[in-house]
Amino acid sequence: MKNLDLYFDLFDRSRTSEQAEEELHQLFSEDMVFVLNGDRNEGIDNWKSFVRSIYENNVDLKHMYEGWRKHEGTDLYVTKWAVCGKLASGKVYTQTGIDKAMLNENGEITYLENIPDQQDLFASY
Repeated sequence: MKNLDLYFDLFDRSRTSEQAEEELHQLFSEDMVFVLNGDRNEGIDNWKSFVRSIYENNVDLKHMYEGWRKHEGTDLYVTKWAVCGKLASGKVYTQTGIDKAMLNENGEITYLENIPDQQDLFASY
């Protein structure tokens, strides 16, 4: 659960801190799976590429989340989140959604699904 609690803060700080970026990637297993708008991606290298693309397109981001809760009857943890961002173009935006995650026996994140309320949020990634 500790890795989930660190996730959003490290994601935001990794934009400007190589140390935070390395710590962010260490939260995940090498064979992790992440899902964006239903599109399944596998492996830590694909995750790292995704994170880099977020920061190429955004000059600032700040996430808030409600706290991770176990989804009854499953191995999933779920949280509601909101993000405020500023694109490289200067446009500002807000977005809300939920994340679902699973951890392995070492506490590493093995699965992360991002479900934004605005369904085309990651269409360009």
